[in-house]
Amino acid sequence: MDRGTIVLTKFPFTDTKFYKKTTCYRIVREQSCRFRCIVAFISSVTPALPGTADYVLKTSHNDFNDTGLSKASVFKMDKLATLDKSIFTSELGQVSDTIYAELKNRLRLTLDLY
Repeated sequence: MDRGTIVLTKFPFTDTKFYKKTTCYRIVREQSCRFRCIVAFISSVTPALPGTADYVLKTSHNDFNDTGLSKASVFKMDKLATLDKSIFTSELGQVSDTIYAELKNRLRLTLDLY
């Protein structure tokens, strides 16, 4: 499992008392996280007006099938969490270099890294 992997996991709600089984995008390299990983939330509820941190991936995208997602989704690059790898239940797929570049750009905007 490396950076760019899409995983199924239990994602915590803001109050951290409850979890929702959901898909996430793994942000960091395997070598950077022995037990925990930084992930970004992925939702199948795509907004009419995406925010600057949102990347909407449509099913018509050339690389959609490689992701393992079943429907159009929004990568919420401002909804991050550090999760223990033991709660990852499976790997669904991988993002392409093209999608990775878009996600990296949105993460830079979110974290004001320029």
